Amino acid sequence: MPFVRRVLSVLPAPVRANALKHREALKFLFVGGTCFLVTSALNYTLKFTVLKAKPVTALVVATIVATIVSYVLNREWSFSSRGGRERHHEAALFFLISGIGVALNSLPYVISRYVLHLRVPEVSLLVQEIADFVSGMIIGTLIAMVFRFWAFRRWVFPTEGERKPKASKKRDDPGFEQAA
Repeated sequence: MPFVRRVLSVLPAPVRANALKHREALKFLFVGGTCFLVTSALNYTLKFTVLKAKPVTALVVATIVATIVSYVLNREWSFSSRGGRERHHEAALFFLISGIGVALNSLPYVISRYVLHLRVPEVSLLVQEIADFVSGMIIGTLIAMVFRFWAFRRWVFPTEGERKPKASKKRDDPGFEQAA
């Protein structure tokens, strides 16, 4: 039994119904969490190695790589039943909106580092790293996430039911088919 179905089977009926009702948003959040981990790992790898002198660039590069992962996961899973656009048009809009998302994601980080001067030598290394994490990884990610979800549904994957999700095995509970 697939993981999602196993989780749904143990949830109380009202919670399961609510999860199914908002499954697109939950899938988007799961993809976002996965991409957050990709961004974090790559950002800190770059920031403490080859892009030590360019922390904002490290975040931008990490976010772009995570955006590519996001496109594949969102198209094939989160918004698998939505469509309405030719693939190349959909991809172009996705990456345009994601580019705006990268800018929105980086903005709090830039403000923290270069407007509020929360960087070494003005503050300790610990304060700098906490400020970087909160501004770039938390605040920036939240702002960009809300924008992306709204924009993807509005422009990239606008039409509900346009693409047919992959067929799944029938279960006694019709909600299971909707969860795949």
